[in-house]
Amino acid sequence: MRYLHTMVRVTDLDASLDFYCNKLGLVEVRRKEVPAGRYTLVFLAAPGQAGVAEVELTYNWDPEAYGEGRNFGHLAFEVDDIYATCARLQAAGVTINRPPRDGYMAFVRSPDNISVELLQKGGARAPEEPWASLPNTGKW
Repeated sequence: MRYLHTMVRVTDLDASLDFYCNKLGLVEVRRKEVPAGRYTLVFLAAPGQAGVAEVELTYNWDPEAYGEGRNFGHLAFEVDDIYATCARLQAAGVTINRPPRDGYMAFVRSPDNISVELLQKGGARAPEEPWASLPNTGKW
């Protein structure tokens, strides 16, 4: 058995690609337009992870309310520098819902409220300001 991908439904493909690719740093691996089914599939991966661990964005052309889907859980990505990653995301307008107060873990949300966990590669870093003092924002 081999893990292939995790699928999340998105309501605005452009906003989702901006978040996952331009802000989070994933890359588009492949795309499939299915006019007969009225949907688009876009597969994303962290650099160098194509075919290993992918996220499938499913965009249904006909509008549909999905709800928040908190029971989905979250996507998790290991990052080289949790503080730099959070600073870059925050500068790009992404809310850091759970700041990396412990130097190890942070949470953000996609435009469709999918929780994304960021984990520091190699274990926790020493706590740093402003992150150590920031409270949680919203749900994560």
